[in-house]
Amino acid sequence: MNDNSENNSPLYPQETALDERDGRYLRKAIVWSHAARRRGNRPFGCVIVSAAGEVLSEAGNSNTETGDCTAHAEVNALRALAGRGLSREELASATLYASGEPCVMCAGAIFWSNIGRVVFGIDAERLRVFRGERQDQRDAELSCRDVFRASPHPIECIGPALIDEASAAHDGAWK
Repeated sequence: MNDNSENNSPLYPQETALDERDGRYLRKAIVWSHAARRRGNRPFGCVIVSAAGEVLSEAGNSNTETGDCTAHAEVNALRALAGRGLSREELASATLYASGEPCVMCAGAIFWSNIGRVVFGIDAERLRVFRGERQDQRDAELSCRDVFRASPHPIECIGPALIDEASAAHDGAWK
């Protein structure tokens, strides 16, 4: 999966180059994906960062540990923001970094939270290769960009990025 020729295939979205700040925080989300996998969960991680560069929240996927099918990394990180007293304007200027492209559920949660910017690692198309054809590993084949485009407020979406790094946690995790 880490073959660069595959990353440049017309079947997959092109990799997005990131600046130093986005690269740093996306790598932090990728670290969370490895931690989630080590704990027996699906390998996804998330970090939410304010416009000023303060890490507001970070989490890994925990649905195997908790038995909660909604305990995706993005939802866990958003839940951790609850009660922090952040305004909708502060959230609109925040960036959510996800090791993998947010699923439909997570994209909806991002919309409802008012997060204004998303940067993600491995895209859904490449993730589907890791997941295979097992019914219990399938996802709704709708891009987070489709959800974000339906939003009345702007949600900037950047990715896929750091594909090889974001893919590493998925090697052997889905079969």
